[in-house]
Amino acid sequence: MDEQALLGLNPNADSDFRQRALAYFEQLKISPDAWQVCAEALAQRTYRYSELTTVQQQLIRETLISWLQAQMLNPQPEKTFIRNKAAQVFALLFVTEYLTKWPKFFFDILSVVDLNPRGVDLYLRILMAIDSELVDRDVVHTSEEARRNTLIKDTMREQCIPNLVESWYQILQNYQYTNSEVTCQCLEVVGAYVSWIDLSLIANDRFINMLLGHMSIEVLREEACDCLFEVVNKGMDPVDKMKLVESLCQVLQSAGFFSIDQEEDVDFLARFSKLVNGMGQSLIVSWSKLIKNGDIKNAQEALQAIETKVALMLQLLIHEDDDISSNIIGFCYDYLHILKQLTVLSDQQKANVEAIMLAVMKKLTYDEEYNFENEGEDEAMFVEYRKQLKLLLDRLAQVSPELLLASVRRVFSSTLQNWQTTRFMEVEVAIRLLYMLAEALPVSHGAHFSGDVSKASALQDMMRTLVTSGVSSYQHTSVTLEFFETVVRYEKFFTVEPQHIPCVLMAFLDHRGLRHSSAKVRSRTAYLFSRFVKSLNKQMNPFIEDILNRIQDLLELSPPENGHQSLLSSDDQLFIYETAGVLIVNSEYPAERKQALMRNLLTPLMEKFKILLEKLMLAQDEERQASLADCLNHAVGFASRTSKAFSNKQTVKQCGCSEVYLDCLQTFLPALSCPLQKDILRSGVRTFLHRMIICLEEEVLPFIPSASEHMLKDCEAKDLQEFIPLINQITAKFKIQVSPFLQQMFMPLLHAIFEVLLRPAEENDQSAALEKQMLRRSYFAFLQTVTGSGMSEVIANQGAENVERVLVTVIQGAVEYPDPIAQKTCFIILSKLVELWGGKDGPVGFADFVYKHIVPACFLAPLKQTFDLADAQTVLESLFTLCISFNLQGPECVQYLQQEYLPSLQVAPEIIQEFCQALQQPDAKVFKNYLKVFFQRAKP
Repeated sequence: MDEQALLGLNPNADSDFRQRALAYFEQLKISPDAWQVCAEALAQRTYRYSELTTVQQQLIRETLISWLQAQMLNPQPEKTFIRNKAAQVFALLFVTEYLTKWPKFFFDILSVVDLNPRGVDLYLRILMAIDSELVDRDVVHTSEEARRNTLIKDTMREQCIPNLVESWYQILQNYQYTNSEVTCQCLEVVGAYVSWIDLSLIANDRFINMLLGHMSIEVLREEACDCLFEVVNKGMDPVDKMKLVESLCQVLQSAGFFSIDQEEDVDFLARFSKLVNGMGQSLIVSWSKLIKNGDIKNAQEALQAIETKVALMLQLLIHEDDDISSNIIGFCYDYLHILKQLTVLSDQQKANVEAIMLAVMKKLTYDEEYNFENEGEDEAMFVEYRKQLKLLLDRLAQVSPELLLASVRRVFSSTLQNWQTTRFMEVEVAIRLLYMLAEALPVSHGAHFSGDVSKASALQDMMRTLVTSGVSSYQHTSVTLEFFETVVRYEKFFTVEPQHIPCVLMAFLDHRGLRHSSAKVRSRTAYLFSRFVKSLNKQMNPFIEDILNRIQDLLELSPPENGHQSLLSSDDQLFIYETAGVLIVNSEYPAERKQALMRNLLTPLMEKFKILLEKLMLAQDEERQASLADCLNHAVGFASRTSKAFSNKQTVKQCGCSEVYLDCLQTFLPALSCPLQKDILRSGVRTFLHRMIICLEEEVLPFIPSASEHMLKDCEAKDLQEFIPLINQITAKFKIQVSPFLQQMFMPLLHAIFEVLLRPAEENDQSAALEKQMLRRSYFAFLQTVTGSGMSEVIANQGAENVERVLVTVIQGAVEYPDPIAQKTCFIILSKLVELWGGKDGPVGFADFVYKHIVPACFLAPLKQTFDLADAQTVLESLFTLCISFNLQGPECVQYLQQEYLPSLQVAPEIIQEFCQALQQPDAKVFKNYLKVFFQRAKP
């Protein structure tokens, strides 16, 4: 609405404003969008409604009823969006007024609309809007609104729900043959309200018979199905629920609805499948409750009722439409859960299990339309559907593992015997079933080929068939991928039958795997090959050099000007480099041979790196600079990835590879002084340094000062944020060894941090504010690492002025910034410093600082409005530690709290006494529990 025009409504407004207001509202009267504008204004400004006078509020109610009356007479109905907006306004007014000023809300509306189709349409829209306000779980309500909504529903149940139900019945009866739109709306309303009204008002002969009648009217039956589903879903006594479901089923069956094969309307069948699923699951809930209550007779009846629905369930499960099948999976899953609990299965139940198994196997199969090269929404839905079927398969395994194993073996063997002449989807699903058995029949640490002899033997036979049948040559990506996935899933098979390793390695390395025509297959195979080699590293020794020779071309760094399209992306190459590293490091070769192989692997990278760095320095075009920097970054990343092969047992030193990695460091570090593409180059080198700190340990230390100096030049918040963890890693790992370096770079690092934090930013720049918050956290994490690693002298030796500046920033972090993560870190730092410096040996002036700043921080932070005591447990933990450290400083600190500081905060003397007594308790838990209570009482 025109805010300026609205000012003209003020009695004291000048004539210009009043004229403008009059003109605006005259224009609004004749505008076709007037109602939308007014409705939106009212909907958005409900908070002002309470400020209106009683007369004004009454006027709004009357205006709405008048508008409703006008709709009965209009030659044309309002547009749908206006009707929806009006319904929303009615609903908002209803929740505000119903309990106090408008108890006859529904009666007033019903008296206006009667059975006029336009009026009924609006009445039903209003009811849906009210249900949305009161019940919709997607709408977040405050606790106050939730209480109000509960009270409204209780009042409605007492005063008007029977009348509303009667009105729905009349609407359905009047319009079922003449106005399908209104009838469907009404069915939707019944379905929505049935969850919170007395079910007997709906679950009675006249209503249910009408709903069942609607099931036979084509334009109504989908909505009728959904309505019946809501009725069936309503919680009720188990025996009553069983009777309701059974009576519904009898009518539906006698009306021919159970003859699925006669029905061609898949949209209706999807709704019907959901209804059958609801009925089945309701019966299972009834059975569970009756068993729990010890009512065996009725439980037996419930089980019998469930069994009679299984044939229908199977028909729906096996249906060619996946939506229809998907909607019945819940019933199927729960039915299997019942069978799992029974001690003995009847022949019929065993037959049901087998039928479900066959249905799952059939439905797992891809159809002809599945687009493997360009997977869209339909394909994503099928992948989700397959996940549901997998859960069914897992449940089948719990009911009858022997039957599942035998069934999969039968399908697998018969399919792989003739794979050359079998359609791809059948071959893929046969291998997929073998793959799924690994999770369906779980064992510890993948030991599928030991223990239960019959199971191990069956799986071994299937794996042997898989790797010797030649199916890895099948010309379809889905089969190829399933082959490699299954080989890696059952890698323990190759420790039992290692003679099959060479043929599988060849499949990985040739046109079936890493050189496949499909980029998708090559990419996935790179990852799987890495896993295969890592898991079987003890069996790889005879093949190492052959593998390294065969993957040589896949390791090439592709510079941008090359123009040659690599078989693998740089991300895929990371896995190949890691695999090469694993092969070399875990080999049985002597250290000299390992060193030579590692040098062969890394030297080409170093040589290319030097050439590309020179080219980058000379490059003028920004796009070319970016692509060269990317390539340099990949080189560093590949070298870094080879180091993942090292472990505590196989260290870099033991393998004789230290020299190679030190050469890499010397090659890569000059990139830090490159003025172009700094972000990407620094990021790569920084990651490499992280790895080398772990792998080379103190051998990396000589390189750190120079690297740090370069990384601190021209810093942005993000650079510092990523640099600080490197310094933290060095500090925590080497401690006193790096003390001289830390003392030297401490203030330069802090100056860089402060300079970024003090840069002005626009008030509404959220990303800049977040970057500063994250940098602040990183800064405090650095101080925590320094103090926590016993290196507080690094701070103490920075000169009194700098020490005070650092301490003040920590106090600010603890008190001024509403960031619980930073606050916690700051209190931990302060606790450590009080513990280390609180005695006589602390820096000059620290004792005064404790009294002037640290003690107040402990109280000012939790008493701030922004400090949420309910959500600040970790901060309070740190605060508790700090307060305990005050206590350890001796009686003068407690005395200061008792006699000076707490009285200055106007804390009552008895609470001060209480606080100090709790602080001095020998059992720290007493004070810990007291602390939160103290702040809750002290908070304004």
